[in-house]
Formats: sequence, C-alpha cells, structure tokens
Amino acid sequence: MPHSRNIALTVNGERYEREVEVRLMLADFLRHHLGLTGTHLGCEHGVCGACTILLDGRSARSCLLLAVQCDGHDVMTVEGIAPSADALHPLQEAFRDHHGLQCGFCTPGMLTTLIEFLRENPDPTEEEVRIAISGNLCRCTGYQGIVAAALDAAKRMQAAPA
Repeated sequence: MPHSRNIALTVNGERYEREVEVRLMLADFLRHHLGLTGTHLGCEHGVCGACTILLDGRSARSCLLLAVQCDGHDVMTVEGIAPSADALHPLQEAFRDHHGLQCGFCTPGMLTTLIEFLRENPDPTEEEVRIAISGNLCRCTGYQGIVAAALDAAKRMQAAPA
C-alpha cells in the first residue's frame, strides 16, 4: 500500500493492528476497517459532532483525526459504552426512557460527549448539560429529551454502586 503505515490501537477494549493509508480518517477506519458503524459522519468538518468518539477518555471528532494519529491510543466508540452485551449504560437507559433520540443520527456523538461530561461533572444543572452538548447538532430538535436524559443519567450514575 503506497504511503501506508502500520498502526496499533485499542478500540472498545480490543487491540487492533492494521496497515492503513496515512491519509485515512479515524471515522473511516472505524466504519470500514473495523465495521463499527455507530460512529456517524455528518458534516465531515468537525462541526456537527455526529462522529464524536472518546480518545484516551477525551471527546474528539473522528472526522478530523487521521487513523495514524491514534497509533498507540485508546478509542471508545458508541459500541463500547454499554458494560456488556446484555446491559445498557445508565446514560443509554436514560436516553431510552426520556426519548433522547428521534432519528438516532446524532445519538452516538451525544452519548460519547455526555459520557465524558458526566464523568467530569456528576451533578450538572440543565444549563451545564445544554452547554456540554452545544457542539453536537440534532436536526430533529430532540434537545429537550436529550437534556432530560442526561440529568436523569447523572442521578442514576450517582446512585449506582462504585
């Protein structure tokens, strides 16, 4: 492969080693090389937030990152949020219970953004949640359900045993 490089990274707890073109975006690597299609591509300019993942625990736009930049790093996609195949994360449960999604296109980016936010701010106000998701666009205008879900998830996560 011309202009390629071998990379090794951990995605959702599983280590992957691949040869990739140096110009391959992380979002495309996740979707086309690993089959993790939960990460959505919207604007491909980092504006909409649909491609948000967690890179070493911090939110990042996978449409703006090259796969080679993630060599040696830890990536979590929406597929890695649930604690197991038969259980949802409290945030996912709250999204379900509060209708925090409509078409679902923005949901993966909202979830990954909120995972980081709630980890750093376990008892947020409504205004703080709205600010936290302000970089993620929902075209269905499901913001009220998303905010309600985030606030409920914070309570669920506080009540959960450590």
